[in-house]
Amino acid sequence: MRQKQSFTLLEAQQKLEHYCAYQERCHQEVIAKLKTMGMIPTVIDTVVSHLIETNYLNETRFAQSFARGKFRIKKWGKLRIKRELKARQISEYNIKQGLKEIPDSEYETTFWLLFEKRKQEVIGDPPDVQKKKILNYMVYRGWESQKVYDALREV
Repeated sequence: MRQKQSFTLLEAQQKLEHYCAYQERCHQEVIAKLKTMGMIPTVIDTVVSHLIETNYLNETRFAQSFARGKFRIKKWGKLRIKRELKARQISEYNIKQGLKEIPDSEYETTFWLLFEKRKQEVIGDPPDVQKKKILNYMVYRGWESQKVYDALREV
């Protein structure tokens, strides 16, 4: 049977510095990582404080990076991004800061590109089925339902 590896405070700090330097992380991810390393609550608090003080861990930066990435790469709408950030226990202030990273013009362009792409995919279905599929697709990706309804009315 393999013995569970244990870490000193310094080793844990260094390991988590690398973990945070590799990619932006939220507090929740860092705490979960420390728990899997078998750290006790006081050590977890100490390491998290250290990471914040040394700027390895910054939730505003995380929210901004997350919003940019999910919007540009996965084409998520603001509602989905907001929901995902809330699930990671990011504050309302930081969520707002993150969403500011998405330019309105780019948001509109992406919305219409996705909408048109989905519209092409459902050609051949009856009109009411087409509308339902487009709506479900767009809402699932976090686009505002009112925006989708307005776009469907124009079709």
